[in-house]
Amino acid sequence: MAHNINFNEQTGQHSFFSVKQKAWHGLGQIVEDYPTSKEALQFAGLDYEVVKSPLFTQSHGITTGSEGELIAGMDIAVPNYYATMRTDNNSILGVVGRDYSIVQNRDAFSFFDAIVGGDGMQYETAGALGNGERIFITAKLPGYIKVGHDDYIEKYLFLTTSHDGSGSITAAFTPVRIVCQNTLGAALRNSSNTIKIRHTANAEDRLKEAHKVMGISNKMADELDGIFNQWTKVRITDKDVMKLIQQAMAPSKEVLKSLKTGEELSTVFKNICDNAFMYAMASPTQQTETTKGTLFGAFNAITGYFQNVKEYKDDEAKVKSIIGGTGQLRTQAAFDLCLGYAQNGAEILSFN
Repeated sequence: MAHNINFNEQTGQHSFFSVKQKAWHGLGQIVEDYPTSKEALQFAGLDYEVVKSPLFTQSHGITTGSEGELIAGMDIAVPNYYATMRTDNNSILGVVGRDYSIVQNRDAFSFFDAIVGGDGMQYETAGALGNGERIFITAKLPGYIKVGHDDYIEKYLFLTTSHDGSGSITAAFTPVRIVCQNTLGAALRNSSNTIKIRHTANAEDRLKEAHKVMGISNKMADELDGIFNQWTKVRITDKDVMKLIQQAMAPSKEVLKSLKTGEELSTVFKNICDNAFMYAMASPTQQTETTKGTLFGAFNAITGYFQNVKEYKDDEAKVKSIIGGTGQLRTQAAFDLCLGYAQNGAEILSFN
C-alpha cells in the first residue's frame, strides 16, 4: 500500500507525526506526549505558508513585435485563475479560482482548538500528502464511550483540507476502539457526523461550524453509548453475521436481488464478504465479551474490514473511503441493518 506522505527534502523528514506509536508506514516523527497545536504543526512538518500566485501562459503564432501584436513566447496572464504554492520550497499544489480562500495549516489547527476552547484537545496524528496539497489532523476529545465493562471507545475528531481546490474543509466525528484502532464511521439516522466548509467561508463562519461539529460529537457520543451497549446484549448467529455482511456490502440493487434469488455472485464480492466474515470470526478484537457472538461484534467486523483488512491505493484513498466514500456507505448500511436487527431480530435480514 502506498503511503503518499510528503517528504520534505529541505528537512530530510516525512511530514507526519503520531503520539507514542508508529503508523503502519513507519514514517515521520514519534512523540511521547500530546503536543500543543503549535508543536503539532512543527512535528508534522505543516508549518509552511500557502499563497495564491498569478498564472501565466505563453503566446503562440505571432512573431513580429509590431504595436498591438504579441511576440511568440510572451507571458500572458490567465484571468481569474491562480496557482497555489508553498512559500518554503515553491512547490505548486494546484490551480484555484478567484474566490478561493486559502486556509493556512495553522488556521486548520486553530479551528480544532476553537471547538473545545483548547481545553482537553489532544493531537494524536497529523501529516501532509503529496507535495503538501492535502493535510489531515486527528485529535482526541475528552472522555470516552464505555461499552460493557471494559471496552472503551475514544472520541476523535478528524479534519482534512486541501490547498489544490479539490474539496472543502471536512471535519468528522469518529469513535475509535482502543484495542484495535477501528474507525467506526457510524452516521446516525437524522444526523450527520461530517461537516463540510467551503474555502470561500470566512473565519466567523468557520468558527460557527466548529461549534456545530462539537455539538454533533456530543450528541453522537451519547446516542452511540446507548446503542452500542444495547447491541452487546443482542446475540447473533454466525449465519446471520454472514447475511448482515452480504447485505451491508452489496454495491447495488442487482447484487441484493442476486442474494435473494440465489444467483451466482461475482468472485470479487464473495471475497469481500469472506474476508469481512473471517475478520468477524478470527480477529482477537472479536473475541471479547462485548464482541463475540454479539450484534456489536457484527457491526465492528464491517468497520474493522474497512480499517484493517481492505487494501487501498494509499492513505488518502483510505481516508476518503472511510470518511465520505464506499467505507462510510457500507458502514451506514451495516448500522441501519443492526438497528433493525436489534428491534426485529433476524427477519430484518430476510428478503421476504
